[in-house]
Amino acid sequence: MVKKKLKHITPQNYLKYYYDIPSEGKTSAGKPLRKLKGITCPYRGIKIIPTDTIKGFEKNLAKCKTANDGVELLSFYQTHMLPVEKVMFAIFKDFALINPNDNLQNCLNMIRTNCLTKLKLEEMEVLDDVDRLTKKLSPQTALKIRAKTTRCRQIILSSSTHDTFKRKTFLTSLEEIIPHENEREIFSNIKNKALFLPTSESSRNAFVVKYSRRSQTEIIRRIFIASTGSIEHIIPASLGGMNTIGNFLLTSAGGNRYRENMPLTEYLKRHPKIPQYMQIYIDDIIREVHNQNLQGNETYPYKIKQKLFEQSCGRIVLSLSKYKYTEEEAALKEEAYNFNGNLQY
Repeated sequence: MVKKKLKHITPQNYLKYYYDIPSEGKTSAGKPLRKLKGITCPYRGIKIIPTDTIKGFEKNLAKCKTANDGVELLSFYQTHMLPVEKVMFAIFKDFALINPNDNLQNCLNMIRTNCLTKLKLEEMEVLDDVDRLTKKLSPQTALKIRAKTTRCRQIILSSSTHDTFKRKTFLTSLEEIIPHENEREIFSNIKNKALFLPTSESSRNAFVVKYSRRSQTEIIRRIFIASTGSIEHIIPASLGGMNTIGNFLLTSAGGNRYRENMPLTEYLKRHPKIPQYMQIYIDDIIREVHNQNLQGNETYPYKIKQKLFEQSCGRIVLSLSKYKYTEEEAALKEEAYNFNGNLQY
């Protein structure tokens, strides 16, 4: 999809247009979280890049003409990078040493063929996992799923540039299948397994293949934006999750996008360090509350603790030992702040 050209980049429209993640509207209640700084991503453990850096980044990005320019700009954000982005930055850095006046798109095109082969193998492995799970279904339902995975394999192995494998198309096609009542849990597991098909957030090979068709500007922007702040629903909106701060986390855009509508229990299987990162996240939040940077939301740590415990089936147990407010005290402070705010209004 070709992104719209914006006359003016703002923190509010940046994620929406360049990363397909809504920034306001449905997540407007998360605005207090967006303003926080020094927050650890609860999914990936990196320090989130504050959205107020976007304007300066875009200004410098407009000046990048060569591979060396791009590497110099990205070097300021190296410590914030997620694993795939960090690997790509290392590749770009080596390329720029030898070809400083070239551009990063040419770098990706040099390694695209090899990465495409590896990407196809990654995709096949996930489809194999999906097929194995169909053995637990009735023959009729299993055959329907096998027909779709077979078609995917045909597309993956095809050399045609017009008939390409689309992860989203396969995921959508699974929704067309209606399993029997006693098969719903297994079918849900199959859909969750399909979510692990590689993307540019999870696979270096997928990144190379996708962005070898993009300009240097888009490539640099993509590396940067993966680590910027994004509002994430703990319970996905598509599954009935509320658009309230008590259902929101401030995550990196990359961590948010890769989870999609994956149940938290499934995401934990992919990233087992999430409980550890969540504790660091809540400690960062507590620090910001104590610094009066989250006024009117003092009960947020308690709400998040309970919701994460429930949605992770007890695997995420947060400690609020560093929080100086009891739940009752936090509720009173929140109520007083909101009451005074309404009076001023």
